Amino acid sequence: MDQIIESETILHRLAREARRRESPCGAGRMVWHEWGEGPPLVLLHGGSGSWRHWVRNIPHFARSRRVIAADLPGLGESDLPPGPETPPAMAAILAAGLAGLDRYDLCGFSFGGVMAGCLAAREGARVRSLTIVGSNGLGLPRGTTKLVKVRHLEGPARAAAHRANLAALMIADPARIDDLALTIQDWNTRHSRLKSPTISRGTWLADALAAVRAPVGGIWGALDATALPDIGAREAAMRALHPALRFTAIPGAGHWVAYEAAGAFNAALSGMLEAA
Repeated sequence: MDQIIESETILHRLAREARRRESPCGAGRMVWHEWGEGPPLVLLHGGSGSWRHWVRNIPHFARSRRVIAADLPGLGESDLPPGPETPPAMAAILAAGLAGLDRYDLCGFSFGGVMAGCLAAREGARVRSLTIVGSNGLGLPRGTTKLVKVRHLEGPARAAAHRANLAALMIADPARIDDLALTIQDWNTRHSRLKSPTISRGTWLADALAAVRAPVGGIWGALDATALPDIGAREAAMRALHPALRFTAIPGAGHWVAYEAAGAFNAALSGMLEAA
């Protein structure tokens, strides 16, 4: 119980330190959180997620940057988007929310990587660099994972289902599934209304990358369940579109690499931002 309270305290403190703002999302609103000052770094979370996917990365980058983390449409605190629910259509909503920025670095995880690619293709020179983290949408086969349905569960049964799903899809080493990860997973699933896995299939990211002119980087967990057994195919598909691609596969980490291997991820992303 004490560990759960500590996890909630970490999240509440980070939320309290943020500057919260809203932008239009159809007839509703899209919610953004910001920390720090300096060159802007925009973070787009994964499917069925929220800004909380970046809980172990925000403090690191906010020391020297203005970190801007979205709750993507239909996820977290943001309202559902108007139709059509496609990455390019939703990228227009994101672009409107970022209209006050002159130029920014962009990083997206999983579904957020598909969204980031479509946003970068739309924004052109306003995007200084684009980093894709563990995303599909490249027209490649993805690993299949069997997940436990959680919406009808509560208490210990719900926590056990979250732990099983995190082990199957998100985190390679079950020992790294801590109370903070479980707390984030529970909050995210309770606030998820957009069917992001369906939307992110196909070639949305590959099609967008063909139009991106900013330097592109890729960070994957070497044990990412969505990309096994061929992480290299992701690198090859991206490099075919961007020969100067900077790509890192972090050993021992799974799909949610920014959480499971936060130190290595923060160093890798920092290096890509510096090289852009």
